[in-house]
Amino acid sequence: MTVRYTFPRSHRLGGRNTFKAVRDRGVRESRGPLTLWAVRNDLGHHRLGISIGRHVGTAVKRNRIKRLLRESFRLMQHDIPGGYDIVIAVRRHEPMILAEYQKLLMAMLLKAHARLSRETSDASPHTGHRP
Repeated sequence: MTVRYTFPRSHRLGGRNTFKAVRDRGVRESRGPLTLWAVRNDLGHHRLGISIGRHVGTAVKRNRIKRLLRESFRLMQHDIPGGYDIVIAVRRHEPMILAEYQKLLMAMLLKAHARLSRETSDASPHTGHRP
């Protein structure tokens, strides 16, 4: 099976209520100018939403950062197991190169995945023996 590196509309989060739900229920990870919230979904694929306010800079700067973040996510979405709804909030910074965003996102996503996996296993009933 070939891996498709696409980012269709169905893989995007939209709407204020959806973003709020992820921020309220999700685990939070921060690295550099980025903060990520992630919560499990039952879709079998990840969905991404980016929140970037006017305080970050001009429209040109904000759009460049969003494009780089989406591209970073698109290239590595298949390296993260599970299906998550992900919201990324951006603080003021100068735009970085693609590889730097990929490194930040991968570190945050792997940490969030580990935390969510641990929470899921902690919530499962304890049987008293190891598998």
